[in-house]
Amino acid sequence: MALHVSLVSADAEVWTGEASLVVAKTVEGEIGFMTGHEPVLAILAQGEVRITQTDGTKVLANAQDGFLSMESDVLTIVAGNAALIA
Repeated sequence: MALHVSLVSADAEVWTGEASLVVAKTVEGEIGFMTGHEPVLAILAQGEVRITQTDGTKVLANAQDGFLSMESDVLTIVAGNAALIA
């Protein structure tokens, strides 16, 4: 079973796919998500979003000014500014 992840910025979809682990920075500190995580709504802080895809490859993005929402293995990260790190 995998997380369904969407990372979007104010003007574009940055990344969407399935992941086994996502770590993001909130104003309370870093938080990690795996399948079965309890529902969360948090304010996003400036920092990296680290996504481990189901095949083990990693995706890195910078994100700031937004929020994240986790419910029923669906993680949505909405940022004012977000971009993949090459």
